Formats: sequence, C-alpha cells, structure tokens
Amino acid sequence: MTTLQLILNGIAVFLTLCIFSFLYKDNPFYKFAERLVAGVATGYWTVLLFHTNFTDKVITPIFIQHQFIYIIPALLGIAMWTRFSKNYSWISRYSIAFYIGISSGAGIPLIFYAGIFKQLQGTINTPLSFTWVGLNTFLIIVAVLSALVYFFFSAAHKGTMGTVSKIGIYIVMISFGAGFGMTVMGRVALLVQRVIFLKGYVISLFGG
Repeated sequence: MTTLQLILNGIAVFLTLCIFSFLYKDNPFYKFAERLVAGVATGYWTVLLFHTNFTDKVITPIFIQHQFIYIIPALLGIAMWTRFSKNYSWISRYSIAFYIGISSGAGIPLIFYAGIFKQLQGTINTPLSFTWVGLNTFLIIVAVLSALVYFFFSAAHKGTMGTVSKIGIYIVMISFGAGFGMTVMGRVALLVQRVIFLKGYVISLFGG
C-alpha cells in the first residue's frame, strides 16, 4: 500500500470511528463526521445533477439545439426558487401544481402496472400441481387472499371470514417481519464491511 493510499484510508478510518463514537453518546466527533458526509453528498449530487440533468435538458436543448420549447420547463424550475421569498412565494405554486399533476399522471399507471397487475400475474400465472412449485403457488394464493380479506371492512370478520382474516393477520406480520429482517441483515452487512476495513487498515500499519 502506497503512502497516499495509507493516508486516505487513515482519513476513512478516522471518520468511521467518529461515526461509531455515537454508540457511546452524541459528541463533537460524530457531529463533525455527520456534517461532513451531508456536505460532501450535497456538493456531489449538486454537481452530478448539473452535468447530467441541467446541462442535457436546459443548456444543450435551448442554447445549442435551439429547441426553445424547453424554456417553459426551465422557467417552471426557476419559479420553484421563489419559495424562499416572502413576497413572491405564490409563484412557486404553479410549478408545484405542474410537477404534482405530471408526476401523478406518469406515476399512477406505473404503480398500478408494477404494484397490482404484475403482482396479480405473478400470483395466478403458475398453475397448481402436486409439486413443490404448485404447493408454493397454492400458499401464495392463500396468503394473498387472506391478507386481502383482512383489509376488507365491508363485512364483519366473523365465522369463516373471521378465520380467514386471522390468517391474513399472521401473513401480514410474517411479511413485516421478513422485511425488517432483511433490513437488519443489510445493516449488519454494512457493519461487517466496515469492521473488515478497520482490521485491514490495522494489519497494513502493523503487519499480521
């Protein structure tokens, strides 16, 4: 490892330990690392968005390709900044209205397609059979219908419907638990990577 790499890794180790210091209590080292990460991320994404969005969608179309229709969205984007003015903040409402309307028009069909239609297709696409795949499909159908019955409030959850809705409760709890477990495992994987990084830095300094 070169001297430059050793110095850069040393800075990374220092910042990692600053973040870990929050496990003891809130302290100036943690605040410094937190603000540094926030500042660097803000600067990085600002420059990245300028070169990948503003340049390609405003500067190039208007000033180079002379597609002046792009002036309209550019003005709407500039009008967003009037939100910080007490006298002219009302102008930003027009930009927000356009943004919400366009986002809703583009997002709602996509959500229906990916979140409902594709899920229904995945639930009923595999035929039932006396195999492990067929058993898995049967369990998925039962779980989906039970969860839907649990959220069906137009009828009292009594008798058969009450039994099915109780199964739906367990299905929902299992899904939440699985999602939480995946989140925890992801965070633990990040922790393990940082610990391995710290160990590797110590070995590079003092040897095995």
